[in-house]
Amino acid sequence: MFLQERRKNKPSFLAFCGGLLAAVAVGLSAYASHGVTEPLAQSHLNTAALYAFGHGVALAALGARSQHPLGRIALCVLLLGTLLFSGSLAGNVLMKWPTTLAPFGGMTLMGGWVLLAFSALKR
Repeated sequence: MFLQERRKNKPSFLAFCGGLLAAVAVGLSAYASHGVTEPLAQSHLNTAALYAFGHGVALAALGARSQHPLGRIALCVLLLGTLLFSGSLAGNVLMKWPTTLAPFGGMTLMGGWVLLAFSALKR
């Protein structure tokens, strides 16, 4: 019982990253609405914000509670995929980076969700 209570109170890096992703997503969305006039750039930023927010909320909600090793790996894969996908789109608008990492990030996100689904069966 004591060990389980300690795990519940333990800080969660994944939940922390999820909160940061959600906060950055709000800022990206606001910048897309108020600071960018080009429609394609707005679309890229809004898509990046949507994915960062959704996956940030998932990480914030599940990161602190996930104790199964496969579930934690799945959440790490989701974090990586979000950084690659959303980061590639936002980096394209903000710093003129190519979006070559976006497809890999999207595939990583899909893999993360599949791993999370399998981890739910392992409980």
